[in-house]
Amino acid sequence: MFEEFSRRNRAVIAAMSLAATRDWGEISLADIAQEGNLSLADLRREFVCKNDLLRAFQAEVDAQVLARVKPGGAEDTVRDQVFEAVMTRFEILAPYKEALKRITQYLRCRPGEASMFVCSRLISQYWTLSSAGAKLEGPTGLARVAGLSAVYGKAFSVWLEDDSPSLDKTMATLDRGLKNGERALQNMEKVCGTVCGFLREFRRSFRQKSRPDGEPSSGPAPAPSV
Repeated sequence: MFEEFSRRNRAVIAAMSLAATRDWGEISLADIAQEGNLSLADLRREFVCKNDLLRAFQAEVDAQVLARVKPGGAEDTVRDQVFEAVMTRFEILAPYKEALKRITQYLRCRPGEASMFVCSRLISQYWTLSSAGAKLEGPTGLARVAGLSAVYGKAFSVWLEDDSPSLDKTMATLDRGLKNGERALQNMEKVCGTVCGFLREFRRSFRQKSRPDGEPSSGPAPAPSV
C-alpha cells in the first residue's frame, strides 16, 4: 500500500509491522525508528506521537479506497456504493489485520486515548459518503457521517474476528447496519420536513398578525386592471 518509501511511509510501515507481533503499548518511538531505519530526529520531523502514526495510516487507507472505488452506475444506490467502499476498505486492511487486532485491543482498554481517533474516523466516513455521492450538507449530512461511523465500527469489530474467505459475517453486519441507518435517516428527514414546514407557517402567521391594520403588504403590488 505504501509504494513511496519516504521517511513518513517507512515509519508507518515499521509501526504496523511491530504491532503485528507486539502489544501496541510496549512499542516505543525508538523501536519504530530502529525498525524503519530512521533516526529519532527524522521520526519527529514527520510525527508528533505514536497516535499520529495511526492517523497517517488511516489517511493512506482513505486515499487507497478512493483510488479503487469506481463511480456507481445509474441503478446503484448510495447504500450500494457505500457498501462497496467499506468492503474495499476491509480488503486494503487485510494485510494489517493482526496489527489492527492488537492496536484495537489496546485502545479498548483506554477509552480516553481511543477518543482521540473520533475525528479521523468521522473524516474517513465523510470521504466514503462523498465518493458515493451522498448529500452532506445540513444536519442530515452530519447524521449520515455519524451514522456511518457507528455502522462501520460494528462491522470493523466483526471483521477483526471474521477469518472466512468470503467475509459473510462482516458483509451481513454491514448490510444490516446500512439498511437500518438508511431507514432511520429517512424518518429523520420526514420529521425535519414537518418541523421546518410548521416553522415557516408559524413565521408567516406571526408576520401577518404583527402588521398594523391598514399597513400595505411588503410583497409586490398587484398589477393594474386593464
